[in-house]
Amino acid sequence: MDFNDTPAEARFREEAVTWLSHNVPTDEAFWALTPLEQAKVWQKRKYDDGWACLGWAPEFGGRGASPIEEVIWRQEEARYELPTNFFLIGQGMIGPTLMAWATADDKARYLPPLASGEEVWCQLFSEPAGGSDLAALRTRAEPDGDDWIINGQKIWTSGAHYADYGVIVVRTDPTLPKHKGLSYFYIDMRAPGVEIKPIKQLTGDADFNEVYFTDVRVSDRQRLGEVGQGWQVALTTLMNERAAIGGGIGKMDVDLAIAIAQDVELDGQPAIDNAAVRTRIADWYVQEAGLKYTGYRSLTALSRGALPGPENSIGKLVGAPKMQAMASFLMDLLGASGAISDEALAVKAGIIQRAYMGAPGMRIAGGTDEIMANIIAERVLGLPQEPRLDKGIPFTDVPTG
Repeated sequence: MDFNDTPAEARFREEAVTWLSHNVPTDEAFWALTPLEQAKVWQKRKYDDGWACLGWAPEFGGRGASPIEEVIWRQEEARYELPTNFFLIGQGMIGPTLMAWATADDKARYLPPLASGEEVWCQLFSEPAGGSDLAALRTRAEPDGDDWIINGQKIWTSGAHYADYGVIVVRTDPTLPKHKGLSYFYIDMRAPGVEIKPIKQLTGDADFNEVYFTDVRVSDRQRLGEVGQGWQVALTTLMNERAAIGGGIGKMDVDLAIAIAQDVELDGQPAIDNAAVRTRIADWYVQEAGLKYTGYRSLTALSRGALPGPENSIGKLVGAPKMQAMASFLMDLLGASGAISDEALAVKAGIIQRAYMGAPGMRIAGGTDEIMANIIAERVLGLPQEPRLDKGIPFTDVPTG
């Protein structure tokens, strides 16, 4: 494991630092915009100067950078408070899927405006009856000449309310086993028959949505992969999702826990002097250290041109529960003031409360804890798969209820 930049990486980091120092917006007009408007302005500025989607080919809006250079850029950009999450799904998950499966014309049409932030994409996978089992989806698409007619419902779709386009997995042949009767399309989120209903979260935000499809007409040209090949295409998206989604919120880490414990008193002494408090913080420190050095292994692999192993599944499986436990403990430590979530009044601007209320979603988004544990057990440790009663039988014969 090598903790240092190579000379080439150091030069790239210096170039990134210099560009950011001269281009991060500081004017009041920028910060008066809505978060989505800010994100679009910042993304377009990066795109115009060759700092958007660095690993993409130049013809798609990138610069053909190496994976380790992408990591270096993210590290340096993260030092600034900038809105970037609006493009996480489109650029991190859907862009690579389009590169792998779309036609040359579609790549030329959709990838550059995705890189520049002019168009936003969402991912229409989860369904109310499917839980974490994507292949159990029931939204159907039926052929109608050169088109398909889509009917059904998706849920937990992040960003659907501001997305221009989305990718969707649908069932095109229910007589086949559940993984084989699926197909994958991209759709216009403003097409007739698409209805989007935001879901209010505990935090008061409405970042994800229910999406209903009623006789939505989609051209067969908008299909990615062959008919019935939807599961394979979806795996491309999901593999990139593991890399794009993390396990934490903002600055919710051990340093914050130590700062709170130093400020709060227990029995007339700083809480940091309490043995039980110190034990909890030590446990979180060990977990964070493990995640950090696991991440370093991934960075070292990227720097050497190799592919990282299962680090992303481990990070999410450990990181999201840690965040939830830490936020709950710190809210208790703060006493009555721990219930205040107003950013203007709460300790540390409400970071703790937002983490506590957002943690359940983080433990579901991108694969539940159980899914992450199964991936590690089966694909890393080589343990046998769990029994599946629906394996190999037509989807229409799968028991329900």
